[in-house]
Amino acid sequence: MVYQYIIGVVASLLGIALLYSSRGKKKSIEGSMEIQRNECFQSSDNEACPSDFGGNEDIIIVGAGVAGSALAYTLAKSRKRLTSNKGGYLKLMELGLEDCVGDIDAQSVYGYALFMDGKSIKLNIFNILFVFRHNLLSSVQLEQGTVTSLLEEKGKIKGVQYKTKTGQQLTSYAPLTVVCDGCCSNLRRSLCNSKVDIPSCFVGLVLENCKLPYANHGHVVLTDPSPILFYPISSTEIHCLVDIPGQKLPSISNGEMANYLKTVMAPQIPPELHIAFISAIDKGNIRTMQNRSMPAAPYPTPGALLMGDAFNMRHPLTGGGMTVALSDVILLRDLLRHLDTLSDASALCKYFESFYTLRKPVASTINTLAGALYKVFSSSPDPSRKEMRQACFDYLSLGGVFSNGPIAILSGLNPYPLSLVLHFFAVALFGVGRLLIPYPSPKRVWIGARLISGASAIILPIVKAEGVRQMFLPAAVPADYRAPPVK
Repeated sequence: MVYQYIIGVVASLLGIALLYSSRGKKKSIEGSMEIQRNECFQSSDNEACPSDFGGNEDIIIVGAGVAGSALAYTLAKSRKRLTSNKGGYLKLMELGLEDCVGDIDAQSVYGYALFMDGKSIKLNIFNILFVFRHNLLSSVQLEQGTVTSLLEEKGKIKGVQYKTKTGQQLTSYAPLTVVCDGCCSNLRRSLCNSKVDIPSCFVGLVLENCKLPYANHGHVVLTDPSPILFYPISSTEIHCLVDIPGQKLPSISNGEMANYLKTVMAPQIPPELHIAFISAIDKGNIRTMQNRSMPAAPYPTPGALLMGDAFNMRHPLTGGGMTVALSDVILLRDLLRHLDTLSDASALCKYFESFYTLRKPVASTINTLAGALYKVFSSSPDPSRKEMRQACFDYLSLGGVFSNGPIAILSGLNPYPLSLVLHFFAVALFGVGRLLIPYPSPKRVWIGARLISGASAIILPIVKAEGVRQMFLPAAVPADYRAPPVK
């Protein structure tokens, strides 16, 4: 870890030196919640469950996305009885889920390509994959259902009530219910501070039969007003996500969206993708989604635990949500290994406070980077923000530690928040250096001062929301040493 910190400091000093040389939460939660694919997994283990819970499961998992499916699989492998309604690649390997990317035309991604004002840079990282499938043990039985409420009794969550595909209302009891039902969760309200920020929306298109300028790389194009993402999802398809700031979008039905994409965005994308981009617009299969950001602010509740996007979200620009979710699954799996019983809900709740602390280094680093990069990569009429954007592009263009360090953070390979902060301010200092060479005029000095101030205004509120103590001094948080409950 010390090595990573030193890297950040060296990045700051060498970046400026090189510039000179080159000059260049309610108790019972109700309301129908449609779970993704509405699948409910149940193991075939026939052991009896604790009678005081009156159910057939040890753990109920609500949600069938990345977090829920991965958790269901890994707990089933460890022979935990469970019900589930129904970076990244290394976490899949650690969970034994690497075969999830087989036989589905999954695309290897070796890094990122960054485009700005007709220039581009290629940034390489270790092999990751963007696409994978759900994979379940043969002992897992599928059952469809929609959770309608959590069951609460005397301040403790006892299980869930759900509706089957045929409309039958059923209940399932367990000493622990893990809620990971996605970004639109209605079950999070009494389990965390559920204030969600919506900085922008994504407009999605699928480009067919075209090639990316850099094969096997995700592409980030720094356009006006905000970035466009391109990445391969199969051998013949490229997923395009156009970011539009705010919550109000041009209308798709009356053609405003198609016109906006063709006239405003199309001229700014790499020419190799232009024809396929226009063709995808003309096909009319345009999808939209809100981009959400929500810091992890749990209300520890006996009998329940939050995970995934139901608990913690960041701008999806960096694609870090899967890495955070799988990292949380690994952490929870390891914490559960130390338990002989789940019967004492209050003791279990106190024990799981360590989960919320131990997840901070990985989660907060990726969250902070996603929020900061989105603001830096978005265009602005402010000269200092323009300089920060250009400085970031030029800093990454230096290569070596200047690109490897930030990309390691982005991909989840470097989970150290201090390294992120050091690199971020190294970019700001690099930008100031660009302004002061060769002659530091009063105007340039003023813009440089505003650049530093603006950089602080970008990253410090995000760090504050994540929790300064939890991010940088997790060992100082008492929950970090929480011992498992005993029989």
